[in-house]
Amino acid sequence: MQIRLAVEADLQEIIEIYNAAIPSRLATADLEPISVNSRRDWFRSHGDRYPVWVVTNSDRKIIGWLSLQMFYGRPAYHKTAEVSIYIAPEYQGKGIGKKLLNHAIAMCPKLNISKLVGFVFAHNAASCRLFTSLGFESWGFLPQIAELDGIEQSLSILGKHIDNVSE
Repeated sequence: MQIRLAVEADLQEIIEIYNAAIPSRLATADLEPISVNSRRDWFRSHGDRYPVWVVTNSDRKIIGWLSLQMFYGRPAYHKTAEVSIYIAPEYQGKGIGKKLLNHAIAMCPKLNISKLVGFVFAHNAASCRLFTSLGFESWGFLPQIAELDGIEQSLSILGKHIDNVSE
């Protein structure tokens, strides 16, 4: 298993993993599959400061990915990043998400990021456990903010302060 920076050629596999998460109604508020073309600008908006990492198996197939992005789009939040993580269904529950999230946490000081924020559906117990197992704490809760298949769902905001970031 290897973690590396994503390149645009990876976008097809990244989107396949993302689209595989939509039917479960656990990890995204998208209700229909998205296209590679619809995410090119999203991918290109990431770079040195807010990277996308992929994890590959021994056959070099992408089995998961994690992205950092600017939080809330305002300059005062420049040391805070929102984290998103998606694992291919057949690889979930095997510690891959934990490896990716640990990698992102370890890279934050080099990226001058001192806070990570994750938005997780409250009914997504596995993701909530993943984040809290790595020291993320509850920073907020938005009750019944999303409607998925006619069911209102709540959103947990989980955050973590990162040590060793230069001021």
